[in-house]
Amino acid sequence: MSQKLRDYSGELIPNIKWADFTHATLSKLLNLYSKLYMALDGFWYRSVRERAGDKEALAYDMKVWEDMIRYETAMIRRQMKIRGNDITSLMKATQLCPWFQLTVSSIEIESDTRASLTVAYCPTLEYLESKGEGTGYESCTVVCRKINENFASMFGPDIEVRCPRLPPRRSKDDLCCQWQFVKGD
Repeated sequence: MSQKLRDYSGELIPNIKWADFTHATLSKLLNLYSKLYMALDGFWYRSVRERAGDKEALAYDMKVWEDMIRYETAMIRRQMKIRGNDITSLMKATQLCPWFQLTVSSIEIESDTRASLTVAYCPTLEYLESKGEGTGYESCTVVCRKINENFASMFGPDIEVRCPRLPPRRSKDDLCCQWQFVKGD
């Protein structure tokens, strides 16, 4: 194929490969896949909650994310050759998680043993707020905390996760959440 594809609106290409698409198209496709990944989680959680109730759904969600984080972390580290067990390696892997690319976030490495992740926009929180699901904030206060703790533990059992800012927000202009990662403090 001589020219890279910007979309797939033309004829079927029997042996199409990712390399046949432009960089911009692949970037958009990765963003779509991230949205699909998160949508699957939402559909799954809602389905379990409808059948088993809030408490059971939360317990199942925690277990699924615990397993997924271990798998996801190992795959990202291997694929992208992230070798360290330090705060910087943790933040590099965080940046490559599918959900991260859907947020508006900033990472600040404060020292070799301390970093902050500040989330200004989160599609999950936006969804919960739009539905008025005040009790759904467990996704942020319980599940995200556990996800971050599990993720951090993959980079060292001595990394503590602190959350100085969690939902609910007073207004849409407030930050969604803020996380601090501290190694051996």
